[in-house]
Amino acid sequence: MKAAQLHGLWVARFANPPAGLPARATMLLERHAEFSESLAGVVSRDLGSAGGSKAIAGHAAKAVLAGDLEGGMLLLDESSDNVSITGTWNGEMVEGSCGKVFKGSWKDTSSSAPDNAPEIPFTLTKLP
Repeated sequence: MKAAQLHGLWVARFANPPAGLPARATMLLERHAEFSESLAGVVSRDLGSAGGSKAIAGHAAKAVLAGDLEGGMLLLDESSDNVSITGTWNGEMVEGSCGKVFKGSWKDTSSSAPDNAPEIPFTLTKLP
């Protein structure tokens, strides 16, 4: 599988998201401008729907993404400020999904994250 096969719109669903982040986000993945075999994009979250909780410091409603697809593993870094990495996405393609479903974990790596920030399970599904 090549990174180009992941270009498009995706929906991410989180199991037990931390207070301040919603259970659903959308992600647009595209070709990286500098590295053609890599991915770039944006993740969008409706922070107003995060269970009535105050948004987590260090996270924005839209964050940029950059990363790679390596041997069926999706590895993305997220940045809410275009400078530092505020989250990481590590997912594995679900067998039999033809590259349209990935399961993995998201981790808060922002400056406001606790030292022992949990890994939050997610399912990423490509939209038609």
